[in-house]
Amino acid sequence: MSKREKFNQDPSIQISKMNVIIPFSPDVPCDSNGQRMWWAFLASSMVTFFGGLFIILLWRTLKYLWTVCCHCNAKKKTVHRITTGDGIKRVDKEDPAASEVGWMTSVKDWAGVMISAQTLTGRVLVVLVFALSIGALVIYFIDSSDPIESCQNFYKDFTLQIDMAFNVFFLLYFGLRFIAANDKLWFWLEVNSVVDFFTVPPVFVSVYLNRSWLGLRFLRALRLIQFSEILQFLNILKTSNSIKLVNLCSIFISTWLTAAGFIHLVENSGDPWENFQNSQALSYWECVYLLMVTMSTVGYGDVYAKTTLGRLFMVFFILGGLAMFASYVPEIIELIGNRKKYGGSYSAVNGRKHIVVCGHITLESVSNFLKDFLHKDRDDVNVEIVFLHNISPNLELEALFKRHFTQVEFYQGSVLNPHDLARVKIESADACLILANKYCADPDAEDASNIMRVISIKNYHPKIRIITQMLQYHNKAHLLNIPSWNWKEGDDAICLAELKLGFIAQSCLAQGLSTMLANLFSMRSFIKIEEDTWQKYYLEGVANEMYTEYLSSAFVGMSFPVICELCYVKLKLLLIAIEYKSDQRECSTLINPGNHVKMQEGTLGFFIASDAKEVKRALFYCKACHDDISDPKRIKKCGCKKSKTAAYKKIRLACCFDCSRSERDCSCMPVNVRCNMDSPRRDIPLSAVSVNDCSATLRASKNSYNGYIKSIEEDQQLALSPKKKQRNGGMRNSPNSSPKIMRHDPLVIPGNDQMESMDENIKKYDSTGMFHWCPSKDIEKVILTRSEAAMTVLSGHVVVCIFGDVKSALIGLRNFVMPLRASNFHYHELKHIVFVGSLEYLKREWETLHNFPKVSILPGTPLSRADLRAVNINLCDMCVILSANQNNIDDASLQDKECILASLNIKSMLFDDSIGVLQANSQGFTPPGMDRSSPENSPVHGLVRQTSVTTGANIPIITELVNDSNVQFLDQDDDDDPDTELYLTQPFACGTAFAVSVLDSLMSATYFNDNILTLIRTLVTGGATPELEGLLAEENALRGGYSTPQTLANRDRCRVAQLALYDGPFADLGDGGCYGDLFCKALKTYNMLCFGIYRLRDAHLNQQSQCTKRYVITNPPYAFELVPSDLIFCLMQFDHNAGQSRTSLSHSSHSSHSSSKKSSSVHSIPTTNRTNRVKSRDSRDKQKKDMVYR
Repeated sequence: MSKREKFNQDPSIQISKMNVIIPFSPDVPCDSNGQRMWWAFLASSMVTFFGGLFIILLWRTLKYLWTVCCHCNAKKKTVHRITTGDGIKRVDKEDPAASEVGWMTSVKDWAGVMISAQTLTGRVLVVLVFALSIGALVIYFIDSSDPIESCQNFYKDFTLQIDMAFNVFFLLYFGLRFIAANDKLWFWLEVNSVVDFFTVPPVFVSVYLNRSWLGLRFLRALRLIQFSEILQFLNILKTSNSIKLVNLCSIFISTWLTAAGFIHLVENSGDPWENFQNSQALSYWECVYLLMVTMSTVGYGDVYAKTTLGRLFMVFFILGGLAMFASYVPEIIELIGNRKKYGGSYSAVNGRKHIVVCGHITLESVSNFLKDFLHKDRDDVNVEIVFLHNISPNLELEALFKRHFTQVEFYQGSVLNPHDLARVKIESADACLILANKYCADPDAEDASNIMRVISIKNYHPKIRIITQMLQYHNKAHLLNIPSWNWKEGDDAICLAELKLGFIAQSCLAQGLSTMLANLFSMRSFIKIEEDTWQKYYLEGVANEMYTEYLSSAFVGMSFPVICELCYVKLKLLLIAIEYKSDQRECSTLINPGNHVKMQEGTLGFFIASDAKEVKRALFYCKACHDDISDPKRIKKCGCKKSKTAAYKKIRLACCFDCSRSERDCSCMPVNVRCNMDSPRRDIPLSAVSVNDCSATLRASKNSYNGYIKSIEEDQQLALSPKKKQRNGGMRNSPNSSPKIMRHDPLVIPGNDQMESMDENIKKYDSTGMFHWCPSKDIEKVILTRSEAAMTVLSGHVVVCIFGDVKSALIGLRNFVMPLRASNFHYHELKHIVFVGSLEYLKREWETLHNFPKVSILPGTPLSRADLRAVNINLCDMCVILSANQNNIDDASLQDKECILASLNIKSMLFDDSIGVLQANSQGFTPPGMDRSSPENSPVHGLVRQTSVTTGANIPIITELVNDSNVQFLDQDDDDDPDTELYLTQPFACGTAFAVSVLDSLMSATYFNDNILTLIRTLVTGGATPELEGLLAEENALRGGYSTPQTLANRDRCRVAQLALYDGPFADLGDGGCYGDLFCKALKTYNMLCFGIYRLRDAHLNQQSQCTKRYVITNPPYAFELVPSDLIFCLMQFDHNAGQSRTSLSHSSHSSHSSSKKSSSVHSIPTTNRTNRVKSRDSRDKQKKDMVYR
């Protein structure tokens, strides 16, 4: 109940005969006549304001007069001091106070500090004054329901007491502001000062008169104008838009509330000259409503002003109010509407990791990334993906985010802004992934922007793990300049040019390998096809991926081939590599290392399998529990496994306790293993600490365990393949070797080639020993004319058709040549490389190619058939079609026009059958130790003569594409739909097309397992290492080095090859044999690891076909039936004793040239022709040594 109603109902209240002005009660000492005393309240404010103004003006006038009157005397004193020689010193002595700060100045400075927002005290005081002002305004809102003027007892009215306390504080704060003000006059006329004049004095008058007058207390609403300043002091408002928005809103609301308070005062009081008879009862909130409809020019008429003062105020207010409403409201709406929809902050979830993805965020890049990252074969991915981009997503991308809303969030911002990095919690993120625009016109500019992103992120949080895509190989060197960039801690740069050209280069050695490797690190779902078509076998292989898992303790002490065979036969897993840890705790990846490597506890293996659950069998396998299990799905974690794991864990923890560090930070644990423990995919209870580094107790137990390990190895060798028990394969057993991994030194018994390299004081390899090297050559010395190329009988070579000009971006041909010049090839095995293209472009690339042997250039165009015939393209092992002009065209369908035209041009060429007399240099593969001329060792005594190429369709070609959909134009005889995914098309399955988009999967694969990128890089680049990258960053060229035992030892590494079944020691398995028998025989006999088949497309039809196209089958099952025309992908060992002798070992791989030229039916060569064939081959070799290659 309001006080007005209370007074009307109380019978003790006496009402005057005259017009009712104010209610009064005998309990409150007030004027019994009911006379208004509003003038007393208003007078107190006016006297204070004008009195103070008069005093300030009077002081300024007197000061001015004093200055004018004393101006002459001061001028005389100044002249006197200048003319006196020691005047300056005398002033210092006679007026010491001039050099001291006066007490008034000190007080002024103190007051300025107290009210300044630059200090903590000042900020607290400013915020407190604002809060109390809002409190006083709230009290006004409460009292506005009472009469304008009423009798009140100060000691009984609680709201009056609170208002009094507030105003006392305002008075003290006013005094501080007055003292600190430099210009007292302007301070007196400030809005905040006027508010204090008309709100503070009336409160003291209320106490004196025992009555309350609502009066001008509504002016406290003007304090809302300072709301944005207060929020800035509290560091809440930081952006210009937010500050502007709060400013507009606070000015609009404060003006609105203040005007409503004035209307409420005059309408409830009436006009003084009308003796207050024309008043009307309006609540404050009705006045607020009236002002709003007036400002908006609606004016319903239900509430209006009756007093003359009210109407007069409304006339002037509507002019300013309408202007403010018309300008402020649209701007406020615009600022609110322009606020970022994705401008919030990420809230981390306990127990769930998150990664930040930035860079090139588009529908294509995001969809490809999410498809691979969230694939079901990865088990449960408990990682949230936070995308950060400075452009809001379009509708399609927004819909994609909504479909994955449980694991994906998007925020608008830039990684170059530390504030945005804080919003996405980059400091707690598990990693940051940076995507690159593969289709940009300027690759160097794109790389520079991504490097800047890395610098910004590393500057904000140096410990964050970063995986970034790079377009150009030479730009990787700039990442090494970042102090906090550390590849040992998980930072990785995926260079698309390096890997793309590396994949294509490996296809020159084993056609189809690019497709197989691309499918291995990409997550593909299994698509089952019932029909007996080539797609059925291809898709069964596509479902395989590459995984890592720690090997069970049951494998400790076994050699790599034994473990590999056991995993394939019993566990249905293909082990291709391990992580080798040296005595210096340095980790390196060994691919098919051979039987000289013995497993130790906690060895990490690289497997090819269909999903992550299958790979767990390698960890759970137990000799005691699982030896008699035939179904690999039944291999689960057993009880004895737990006890062994617990015992080993105690030893590991004891080791870490000795180091006085945590298990993850233990110095005795290799860096890669510590990283592996944090990997989302590795929850492994086994440590990779060397068994010799833990304790003497473990060493003693290890020695006692040797006999058990040896017996296991012998038993498993006999139990793996019952049909092949008698074939031990000449595998070198090491009964006296320790279960600790031992690195085989190939120089203990050096081959002839190595002996010659060490004896001759020449440089044949680069300083790291990883690549063949020659002194730099001028480009003029390697240029061939058409006639010279035609006279040079090129065969078994690689033809690179490249489109580019002087303005084209460099694609980095060094990354293509380096794998073909790896030192694990003997010099005579190197395929000659002939570039056909613009000389202006190749001159720009030559700086990085001049140190590689067997490289030639034919200036011309790949579209010229005369140039192609000059380089004997029909006798080449591989034709590679590349373009440097692809990203300069906006139309996606035309980006690959040059490559497609060149491919179709080559396929439509016809060749004379007489050219077949010049046989290609590529020959069938014979494993090490099998002399072709030895009838005792070789089941096939010689080589099958290759049929000559009469049509370009049989030439092995691999074409680089930018746009995946353009693959439909490469093969005119396929039935691929334009919307078919690239990996399902026939050209890709056959290894004749490669697109850079397949490398997108490496981002997620590297995040889940950084060792995968190391393995891929080792397989593809031919041996590029971080040390080599640092060297190339310094000199941009390979440096030659003398051959030493250390550098020559680097040649002892595995390489990819293709094994032909129609000829050689495995011919008996080629006709209806099992792939598993071939796998075991190759592994036991020659330490060769088979991992796939390159099969003729129509081989399943069991009838002769003219089609020579082949497709890739990855990791076939044990019982998979072989056909004689199959080519087997394998990892073969380096042969130290091959030297320059072609009779002991020919090319390491069966050439793709020969494979594609043979029909599905291969006829054997009579035995009587062997001797003649060997003699003719020797004579051809002698002739070729005499030829001059440029």
